[in-house]
Amino acid sequence: MLKTSFLSKMIVLLIFVTTISNAQNTISTKLKWSERMALTLMQRHPQSYMLDDAPVAHISYVHGLVTYAFQELGKKKNDEKYAAYAKQYADELIDADGNIKTYKYESFNIDNIPTGRILFDIYEQTKDKRYLVAMQTLRKQLEEQPRTPSGGFWHKKIYPNQMWLDGLYMGEPFYAEYTVTFENGAKLDDVAHEFELIQQKATDAKTGLLYHAWDESKEMAWANKETGVSPNFWSRSMGWYVMGLVDVLDYFPKDHPKRKELILYLNNISNALVKFQDKSGLWYQVTDMGTREGNYLETSGTAMFAYAFAKGAKKGYLPKKFKIIAEKAFDGMTSKFVKVYPNGEIEITNACAVAGLGGKPYRDGSYEYYINERRKDNDPKVTGPFILAALELNR
Repeated sequence: MLKTSFLSKMIVLLIFVTTISNAQNTISTKLKWSERMALTLMQRHPQSYMLDDAPVAHISYVHGLVTYAFQELGKKKNDEKYAAYAKQYADELIDADGNIKTYKYESFNIDNIPTGRILFDIYEQTKDKRYLVAMQTLRKQLEEQPRTPSGGFWHKKIYPNQMWLDGLYMGEPFYAEYTVTFENGAKLDDVAHEFELIQQKATDAKTGLLYHAWDESKEMAWANKETGVSPNFWSRSMGWYVMGLVDVLDYFPKDHPKRKELILYLNNISNALVKFQDKSGLWYQVTDMGTREGNYLETSGTAMFAYAFAKGAKKGYLPKKFKIIAEKAFDGMTSKFVKVYPNGEIEITNACAVAGLGGKPYRDGSYEYYINERRKDNDPKVTGPFILAALELNR
């Protein structure tokens, strides 16, 4: 009898503790979408290096993107836990001497660079030299990054003479902030040149859209033998491009001769993209193919456009109507492709997990290729831009 009574009490206590714990972990639906997304990620990935289901800390552009969004959220909310989550990744990644775990300098992979963006704030706050050393390493990579004959950064050493739209986000915001912070802006012309090349070489005259990539050598099987561009328009690649533009513009002084040029590029691509926005507010995976069989409304590119348009309108780079366009995109995402779980966690669906060109197995850039790449819920390429877009829209 005593044993039964004790067991009953323990069961009641366990239920009570579990109930309290669950209540503490419930994310309030009264919070803004930016915090709800961030808290979801923190609950699912208690250590920030675990983002994207990573088992160990490694240098990764998706970690750089999402932790940068956390830093921006921390500034907006004046809440240290979000900045601490970002710093946790830096501390797992960078050793006492400033060496970056898993980083291979000799691969000249421009995807390594975005991680460096979170280090500016961390170094400013801590003055710990190891963060500076890590930034200097990434800056050295850009200094020695192989370039096309026209001066554009190769996307990776294994992709010679190729510029991908993705790379404009990967390399240029860090490059711009570094040269302004430590070099008195000496390399801003070089930053602008990367965008100039893509505008000149990858813009489609008919639609105004940008092709995913450009091979200056025209040697790749996917490259147009006359122009060097890849065959199709991929929304997320243009999302990377417009995010890169609005972020580098933060570092171009108003009197810089290239600033107006970059703003013009942003307006050109933004006006082109609006023509392909679906009535739902979203954009399709293959931007110009609409409801063609297999095409689908894709959330990562949409989130990136929402962020860039909202920020561009707020900063005065774009007409004010682009805030309304961003609102429509954001509302479309939250109404159609965001699941809310009983504990308040949220999940964004319909995000393309990955897409590229070349490599093994070979990616040919065809329509069929893009629509058949796998999708992943709460992929970091959507969660990071979603938080950033929510912050710009105060949502």
